[in-house]
Amino acid sequence: MASFNISRTEEDLFRELTAVIRTLKDPRIDPLLSIVRVELSRDMSNCKIYVSSLSGQTKAEESAKGLRSAEGYIKREVFHRIKMRKVPALHFIADDSIAHSARINEMLHHVQPSVVEDTQEEEQ
Repeated sequence: MASFNISRTEEDLFRELTAVIRTLKDPRIDPLLSIVRVELSRDMSNCKIYVSSLSGQTKAEESAKGLRSAEGYIKREVFHRIKMRKVPALHFIADDSIAHSARINEMLHHVQPSVVEDTQEEEQ
């Protein structure tokens, strides 16, 4: 039962953190920043938030620093939006999963035309 409660709270945190991050005015935070994953500890005292940017890994790391400096504001806003007894400590971690998936997608697009050409030749 506890794992269901934790996963539901992770989803709520994901949704509310996304909304709060969009309202921040810090120039270090990239407008193309997105939250990839939220991991909440079993005792709900620590929360790891993985963020990624379409602008690259260095921009994601810079944005994570900006988010760390705004941690107090973010915690206050999340506490007001989600009814929790205690807001967990937030740990923002830069992740390059968006850039990695974009590279994989690009490689697949380069491979796909040759596969389509091969199937057309076999049909004729």
